[in-house]
Amino acid sequence: MPTPRSRPAAVLVLVSALTALGVGPAAGPAAAATVPVGAGSYSDTRPAGTSGPTTNTGTPVTPKVTPAAQGKPVPTNDWWSSLAFQRYGDNPYSTPMYGHPLTYQAVAGGLEIGYPTSPAVVGDGRQYEFAHKRDLTLGLTGLNSPDTRADAWSDWTVTPYWSDGARTLRTTIGHGLPFVYAKGTGGDARITTAETPTVFADQGNVLGITVAGHHYALFAPTGTDWNVSGSTVTAGLGGKDYFSVAVLPDTGALAAYRKYAYSFVTGSTVNWSYDAGTVRATYTLTTEAKEGTERGTLQALYRHQWLHTTDPLTPYTYVSPRGTMKVREAASFTTSQRAAATLPALPGAGVDPARLRGHLNEVANSADPFSGAVDTYWTGKALGKLAQLVPLADQIGEGATRDKLLGLIKGRLQDWFTAGGANEFSYDQAWKTLTGYPASYGSDTELNDHHFHYGYYVYAAAIVAQYDPAWAADSAWGSMVKTLVRDTANPSRTDGAFPFLRGFDVYAGHSWASGHQGFAAGNNQESSSESTNLSAALVLWGSATGDTQLRDLGTYLLTTEGEAIAQYWFDADQQVFPASFQHDTAGMVWGSGAAYSTWWTANPEEIHGINVLPVTGGSLQLGGHKDAVRRNIAEMERENGGPAVEWRDILWEFQSLADPGTAKAKWDAGNAGYTPEAGESKAHTYHWLTALDTLGAPDATVSGSLPTSAVFTKGTTRTYVAHNHGATARTVTFSDGKSLSVPARSTATGTGTGGGTDPDPEPSTGDTFQLRTGGTLTTATGATAGSDTVASAQGANHDGTPNRPLVYEARNVNGTLRSGGSTAFRLQVDAGTAVGLGQQARVSYDLTGDGTFDRTETYQYFATDPVTGWEEYSQARGLKSATGTLGDLRGGTVRLEVWSAIGNGESRLQTGTDRSVLVIPYG
Repeated sequence: MPTPRSRPAAVLVLVSALTALGVGPAAGPAAAATVPVGAGSYSDTRPAGTSGPTTNTGTPVTPKVTPAAQGKPVPTNDWWSSLAFQRYGDNPYSTPMYGHPLTYQAVAGGLEIGYPTSPAVVGDGRQYEFAHKRDLTLGLTGLNSPDTRADAWSDWTVTPYWSDGARTLRTTIGHGLPFVYAKGTGGDARITTAETPTVFADQGNVLGITVAGHHYALFAPTGTDWNVSGSTVTAGLGGKDYFSVAVLPDTGALAAYRKYAYSFVTGSTVNWSYDAGTVRATYTLTTEAKEGTERGTLQALYRHQWLHTTDPLTPYTYVSPRGTMKVREAASFTTSQRAAATLPALPGAGVDPARLRGHLNEVANSADPFSGAVDTYWTGKALGKLAQLVPLADQIGEGATRDKLLGLIKGRLQDWFTAGGANEFSYDQAWKTLTGYPASYGSDTELNDHHFHYGYYVYAAAIVAQYDPAWAADSAWGSMVKTLVRDTANPSRTDGAFPFLRGFDVYAGHSWASGHQGFAAGNNQESSSESTNLSAALVLWGSATGDTQLRDLGTYLLTTEGEAIAQYWFDADQQVFPASFQHDTAGMVWGSGAAYSTWWTANPEEIHGINVLPVTGGSLQLGGHKDAVRRNIAEMERENGGPAVEWRDILWEFQSLADPGTAKAKWDAGNAGYTPEAGESKAHTYHWLTALDTLGAPDATVSGSLPTSAVFTKGTTRTYVAHNHGATARTVTFSDGKSLSVPARSTATGTGTGGGTDPDPEPSTGDTFQLRTGGTLTTATGATAGSDTVASAQGANHDGTPNRPLVYEARNVNGTLRSGGSTAFRLQVDAGTAVGLGQQARVSYDLTGDGTFDRTETYQYFATDPVTGWEEYSQARGLKSATGTLGDLRGGTVRLEVWSAIGNGESRLQTGTDRSVLVIPYG
């Protein structure tokens, strides 16, 4: 078993955490009491000898909030949590907070503001960071506050508060906000800059300044005037109490930003929905007009958001640790994604029942199936390991083994779900949180990792509910499961006992692990896959208990974080990590950037594997970007000096999401002499690898009308799988037109019935590839003509740089380069009646299929006419640029990308015909 995870700050190369003043002992209840919840219970006080939230020196702390926020559930584990959770003894303000594009830090005189645009690669190249560096401080003349407190918050904004008795200052800051909105009394507006500013615009109450190469606009009430004296800029407020500051994309944006300078953001809300395989989310800012009637605003979208919105965006962009942020001129936007797949287990395709039975018995009959676990984390991992095996035993008719495993799980859950024993959950009234004792990894003193730990409990409970609905009833043990959910992923904003979505940052698209966020690099999350384990568990629990609200919440969280993981942990599109950061994956994401590291080891296997485990039916979303999986495994083996050894099972399972046959071959060659990872078993690993080798890798291009459904593709065959938790049979429809009948309380597997298009075969012979909707290049002919939509360039110039491209690929291509040959293509495109559009193509060759493209050719764009009808775009437009050298293809990959280089409208690209083809120079 690997060394247990710990969190020594010295392991990382990160700058040391800043410190904050303790705020006194935590208030405890007058007397301990047991709170009954269904058949279970929790305590309203901690067990003797244990601790709740403290400073780093062990002094108990309570939330650092204003009287207006007193008693409200504080959303710990957020990007700004150091405002409310003072972790360190000599800093009563905050540590750096990374809102993106701006960074912030509260100090005695107000709010430091920065806009880091140049990454530093530190720690022997293992970490990149856009660290907070003050450009200016927003405050009031004379302000010298003894602390900063959280006054109000919403889904992704927060309002810090300063008061020194004579002056008060409130600012509203948030993710994606280019503005800081300030309200102050008792002094003039004051901006102090890190260096003497350069004034590029002076319009009285509107001032444009440049500091350290970054452009800011200062907005005071109409009729007032900004005065510059060295590095101090002041303005009287003329009897008003408001002013704002904005970071500008460039000096020419001043007028556009001035329009919204007095439309103050007052709150933020996300609303999500799931319907027939699609997850939609709308992100809305509320505003109030301080002057005039303008209620609109500007907001910057992260990459995982703008990739999935069709809402118009402006040409303005910002730099961030998550890649380019794009600006929308509106108070809301909506994203739409195919829902991530979740299954209770893979079907047992190809599995040898006798072999699986032997491996199941190794676990079920072991002397200690829980491996000595006593704390919440390691107990959770053991519960997860056992829960994975229940459906497997059921699949091969091993009812006695299934029931034995269920009994073990129920017994341990009920033990934890009953107050007063050696382990229990205890509620902290001050922090509005439920903590399991014995705790681990700061889940008590720092409020770390609750979503990691409790996700295993919810997942195990969901598997029990699948087989024993009575156990999961609210009157039995279901209410305790829901209490854990309320602590970690509460969908309610009005629940007075727990905060809304404690760990999940709806705008950042992922969770945060640290309860206090007390680091110079901001908050962090290491094991993103343990976060999505909770999301998948919500899907399964909601499905098993008929709670569609929790089911749909889990689907939203899993789908959203799945894309964030792909972009920010795995750099799936290779558009996020700085070029100077020479890694293809990150073990940890921080507010300031990312690191190729973990909290406890520099072992490459664990750096790569920590964002994979636990491998469950909720892990299929990791297979949505197969090139990223291949690059990830290739880097691990380079850094490791060879294939995985310690966590080989986790990494085999990960590889199987892209290349099942290769992963299964590794199992066949190396399964005899290894120790499974602590949350894994040979039974589960064998079953997983065999099933995917038989079915093929998950196919994320197709989704089903039920969250508990998935599609797999091998060669020319798609296999459809769905689990029906309900009491009556149902038909699941898939986005390609196929359908699958699923009996009650069963999993069904098949090739589907009805319409739909089969996946295209792996290319074998020939050099001419047709395009297929769904992203495939194939030498097959005879398909039905169709078309794909080329996304708008939205008025920006993307000449030479793919922007939301259509991507088509052929894999396992073999061919000998023809002497003197070159790439050719004929693509049928149509812009309808839109004026000024241009489509562009890039062709890339990965000669060996290792995930690295050896040759890339970008062609001049084709300007379409505003007349409806197909036009032909070909290589005759000429090469714009090319990198690398062609060679023979040996199991290689050929990729075609098509996008809008210019224009402000969508166009179409023809598929399924011999008139839209790519011809490669190979025989």
